[in-house]
Amino acid sequence: MKKLSLILVLAASAVTAAEASEGLAAKYACVACHQASTKVVGPPWKDIAAKYVDGSTTALQLAESIKRGGSGKWGAIPMPPQPAVSDADARELASWILGQKEQKR
Repeated sequence: MKKLSLILVLAASAVTAAEASEGLAAKYACVACHQASTKVVGPPWKDIAAKYVDGSTTALQLAESIKRGGSGKWGAIPMPPQPAVSDADARELASWILGQKEQKR
């Protein structure tokens, strides 16, 4: 019974973390340029996760990139800096993005 309870708590935590990160993406208007599987202005979450699946970029490095902005990594359109995103929220978003998998249909 303890194992089942622990599994249920962990599953609920994972869903809550995913929902919270989606909420952060909406709160900071990331979704204006990024979507789960479709290129809008910037790359989709799944493409970012796939590019860094080899561990070449950590969540901390991606969080710094979110805060600083950048250019040249994904084409000609630069990502503007996001100074309004707190360091903690940037880390949470980065971890969530790196954990994205292509959705099966």
